[in-house]
Amino acid sequence: MKPGLFSKPITTRQIILYGIVWTVLLELLTVMLRFGFSLESSRHTASTVGILTMGLRIHHGYIGFVMLIAAWFFKSKPIVFAWILILGIALFASDMIHHFLVLWPITGSPQFHLVYPY
Repeated sequence: MKPGLFSKPITTRQIILYGIVWTVLLELLTVMLRFGFSLESSRHTASTVGILTMGLRIHHGYIGFVMLIAAWFFKSKPIVFAWILILGIALFASDMIHHFLVLWPITGSPQFHLVYPY
C-alpha cells in the first residue's frame, strides 16, 4: 500500500499550513452561509440547537478550543495528534475571524453571544 497523507509524519510547518488552509475554507463557508444565504445561528438554530443546549450558544470556536486541548492526549499517535490539532486550529481561528474581523466591521457588532436570544 502506498503511504498517504494520513500515514506520513506531519511537520510543524505542515500543521500550520493545513491549519491556515482549513481556517480559510471554513471561514469562506461561514461567510457564504451568513451573507449568501442570510443564515444567522441566533435566528435559525435557537429553536432546535438552543433547546438542546439549554439556551447556550455553542460556537465552532469552542469545539476547536476543546480539540486543541484534546490533541495533547494523542501525542503518542503523531498523525492523530496532528489532524486533531489542525482541525482545532481551523475551527477556533475561523470562529474568531468570523466574529471579530468579519461580523464586527460589517454589522457593527461581533455577535459573539453566549446564549440564544429568546
